Amino acid sequence: MHRRSLFAAALAAPLAAPALAQPAASRVLRFMPQAGLVGLDPITQPTTISTTHGYCVFDTLYGVDAALRPRPQMAEGHQLSADGLLWTIRLRDGLRFHDGEPVRARDCAASLRRWAARDAFGRILAEAVAEWGAADDRTLAIRLHRPFPALLDALAKPVATPAFIMPERLAATPPERAITELVGSGPWRWLPDEFVPASHAGYAKNEHYIPRDEPAESASGGKRVHFDRLEFVWIPDPGTAVAALRQHEVDWVEYPLPDLLPVLARDRGITTQVYDPNGFLGFLRFNHLHPPFDQVAVRRVVRDLIGQSQMDYMAAVALPGDGKECHALYACGLPGVVEAPMPPPIQDPAAALRAAGYKGEKVTIINPTDFAAIVPQGRITAEALRRAGMDIDLIEADWPTIVARRANKAAPAQGGWNIFHTNLPAAGTANPAVNPIIRANGEAAWFGWPSDAATEAGVAEWLSAPDAAAQAAAFAKVQRIGWDAVPFAPTGQFVLRTAFRSDLTGVLQGPNPMLWNLRRG
Repeated sequence: MHRRSLFAAALAAPLAAPALAQPAASRVLRFMPQAGLVGLDPITQPTTISTTHGYCVFDTLYGVDAALRPRPQMAEGHQLSADGLLWTIRLRDGLRFHDGEPVRARDCAASLRRWAARDAFGRILAEAVAEWGAADDRTLAIRLHRPFPALLDALAKPVATPAFIMPERLAATPPERAITELVGSGPWRWLPDEFVPASHAGYAKNEHYIPRDEPAESASGGKRVHFDRLEFVWIPDPGTAVAALRQHEVDWVEYPLPDLLPVLARDRGITTQVYDPNGFLGFLRFNHLHPPFDQVAVRRVVRDLIGQSQMDYMAAVALPGDGKECHALYACGLPGVVEAPMPPPIQDPAAALRAAGYKGEKVTIINPTDFAAIVPQGRITAEALRRAGMDIDLIEADWPTIVARRANKAAPAQGGWNIFHTNLPAAGTANPAVNPIIRANGEAAWFGWPSDAATEAGVAEWLSAPDAAAQAAAFAKVQRIGWDAVPFAPTGQFVLRTAFRSDLTGVLQGPNPMLWNLRRG
């Protein structure tokens, strides 16, 4: 029987209720995220689940709207000096942290300094910053060595380490060390006594939060909370998670297994919708530090092999019609993105790999077992590369274990890795500065640590472009350079669908789940 039929049959039968503490109360929002929450500091842990958690507890000076344009959030507004070297950002009146202290400009300066030491876009910005300063308690003053027109885009980036604001005393924590106290000014207040790693997290409504007086839109606008409590409930088994949703024991499942969505769509008590219309770019990430993928020729062969099978990946992670091929380093369909021409199919992959320099090294693929949009991709790659003659070691574990291992720069035999799969929201690939997976600045680069001077020069050229025409030309150039350097291999582009109880209204679309603007009934 086809696996979709198996799942459908399982759902049609009575399902045991998941072992949850209590039914969802009318004033409690119960959310099942895509993975169990482990890393609590969203600055040191750039995973999607940590970012989702971060948006609950913290706020940002600017946020993006549905078109990915930066809009004031904590900021009232800003001014830019005539020479482009001084940005003054005025804070909205009445902002307070969860401990009752007012949000001051020096808190923002310290937070941005710490964020910029960790984030790829932040590091680029930091190179142009002479001082993160404060003119007074409500006025942040960012002095630059040189103009940086994309500053607001950096402060508003919604994925891969947003520029969250925290108290100065917490922002003084060294950027390589996670904060141990969670105090923000966001719409939800963290409840530390309720946290069970990779299982449960609790939040209370921030009664002192002052939302913007405008509609909520993606990560911007008025973040109004209409529930008293928010709970993250992690259920690793996808069938049990869907049973919990159908029995109204959770309100929202972020990523239901695609095989189960047709059944959910027929349930009058459930609503499904596209998670983010801009979609996600799936990709295979190479570790550039160790053989065989320290050789660009080997990476090119694997990229081209994978490229011929993109629709196999899409069929495994998305419903029919929700996935498409995308042979680019940025999400296809975004302004200025150009796909690379695909070469003819490789007739003898084993010979092509040997000619590229593959010497029979064991290739360690790390793969999460509890992430429905990733696990089949790793397995497809393992099988494809075995058929191509590679010695494959597929290591599977839960998501927190994989996240910890992918940060290990040691050789695979000493706890490192060669390949892992993941997905990035299209918003995280909008341009060369915001896209972390095309950066090639070595030890400071995103996991995989590629190093390519030409790519970095191309990013710098895009950032310093004096006008739109020059910027478009630089973008086209950096795409050509990056494709040749092969920082990763795209596996296709797809939209995911989310599912929630039909009495839950106000679910926004965007690159992250927006846990505000929601009402029951």
